[in-house]
Amino acid sequence: MAMQGISGAAETVEAAPAKVNLALHVTGQRADGYHLLESLVVFTEAGDTIHIQDADVDSFSISGPFGDLLHAGDGGNNLVTRARDLLRNALASMGQPAPPVAIHLEKNLPVASGIGGGSADAAATLRALLRHWRAGMTPDRISSIALRLGADVPMCLESRSLIARGIGEDIEPVNDLPELFLVLANPLKAVSTPEIFRRLQNKANPPLATPAKVGEVAIGWMDFLAESRNDLQPPAQALLPDIGEIIGLLSEEGATLVRMSGSGATCFGIFHSFDAAQNAETSLRKKRPGWYFQATRTI
Repeated sequence: MAMQGISGAAETVEAAPAKVNLALHVTGQRADGYHLLESLVVFTEAGDTIHIQDADVDSFSISGPFGDLLHAGDGGNNLVTRARDLLRNALASMGQPAPPVAIHLEKNLPVASGIGGGSADAAATLRALLRHWRAGMTPDRISSIALRLGADVPMCLESRSLIARGIGEDIEPVNDLPELFLVLANPLKAVSTPEIFRRLQNKANPPLATPAKVGEVAIGWMDFLAESRNDLQPPAQALLPDIGEIIGLLSEEGATLVRMSGSGATCFGIFHSFDAAQNAETSLRKKRPGWYFQATRTI
């Protein structure tokens, strides 16, 4: 779908990297129903892209392999336009201009798939608009806006390796995690996050261990990951058996670790090289041509 910007206007482009929960431990539940989590999170080169141009009036359009699954319309219920409106209101209260923009979302990631697509898009929109509008705002205030958009948006705002705690807003950067080579895999079937949490038998599980300082030695991190888990994987797999099939397929391709990300249904396999990940992607596409497979690496 074409941008409805002003011809010749400068365009601001921002990546919205996929979020991958390498580990996700559910450690409790607050009185308001929000679950307490501890998660080791990375972001990948694979992702969506946000494009912004000056415009006479606000507009929102969508393209890409999964664009047809979303409806731009007036964008009222989309996280991208909600991010625009919340940021604009905050800037207006500070006396900073935020004129109309044409926002275009290039949707490359499956929808509602456990890799932060909508949250990453919202976070990228915040980052892009702050640049496009040349606006100034404190990190705390930006994080507050992000949290209003969703529990995953603050970590997607960071888009770097981190450990997230609480409901996702308590963020600790991880600086010594080595580059990882992944294949993302999804059967293109939706699973209900509320239903998965409802089926979770134990909501007070052991927390994420504190990784020792392992420097650049990947094996140390792999040992740490092997001892961690995704507490949402068993109920998700019971709800959608395809998840179990994906895990088996990734393992057959030689992945050193296979796990579900977030609340699913996307799973990931970690491979020893990018070439190995690409070869696995090619093989998996032949085995399940109707599913989503993407070789990528962490950023």
